[in-house]
Amino acid sequence: MKDNKILLSVAIITKNEEYRLPDCLKSVSFADDIVVVDSGSTDKTVEIAKEFGCRVFVEDWKGDGPQKNSAVKKCRHEWVLIVDADERIPGETAREIRQIISGPKSADAYSFPRRNYFHGRWIRYCGWWPDRIVRLIRKSNGCFHAITHGRWETDGVLKKIDVPIDHYSFTGYSNMLTILEARSTDMAKELLDAGKKANILTPFLHGITMFLKVYILKLGFLNGFDGFIIAITKAGGSFFKYAKLLELQRLK
Repeated sequence: MKDNKILLSVAIITKNEEYRLPDCLKSVSFADDIVVVDSGSTDKTVEIAKEFGCRVFVEDWKGDGPQKNSAVKKCRHEWVLIVDADERIPGETAREIRQIISGPKSADAYSFPRRNYFHGRWIRYCGWWPDRIVRLIRKSNGCFHAITHGRWETDGVLKKIDVPIDHYSFTGYSNMLTILEARSTDMAKELLDAGKKANILTPFLHGITMFLKVYILKLGFLNGFDGFIIAITKAGGSFFKYAKLLELQRLK
């Protein structure tokens, strides 16, 4: 094959990812088709993607799941590797993907454990490992359903792969809080659309429960101060998700 690439498509959604996108694209350079769906970047994200030879499309933001569905549909090949701009495919994982694509397929989708990093360290606790997620898929047998945190769902065979994907999701505490704000708003709207209800106690119960789950049950305290901040942030996200749901109910 040309440049030793394999007949595989890669689907990536982006917005203002000029700093993280290059390393992501380098890690998936073994694929011969890379699709980038951008939602209006104001930095050099689009230019960088084009320089790497990606097929680039610019579309309005529709939510995580619908945006990824749009990227998958534009892929040339039946088999698609879905990655985020803040994810990297290590060499051992790339070799495993090559073997899967070049050989007989035993599944319709494959999941990988994600190795999440924060402040340059692998976070092994807080529920951040193994953080298994479906990433290699047969595009004709499944789709993303959720608006926020879309997950690939298939009626076919799902197989677990043990080699990891590396994930660098947050640049710091401030970035974590910014993402918390945006996601809690989107998730509150999704809960309202699904007919979920909240009362004055709901945000407190979910917030406290989430903190205990992440910091105690998921051993977040073993990750030191970062573990505490992650637990507090997860608790805050859960609290505000239901607080905003309560607010939406009242406005409605």
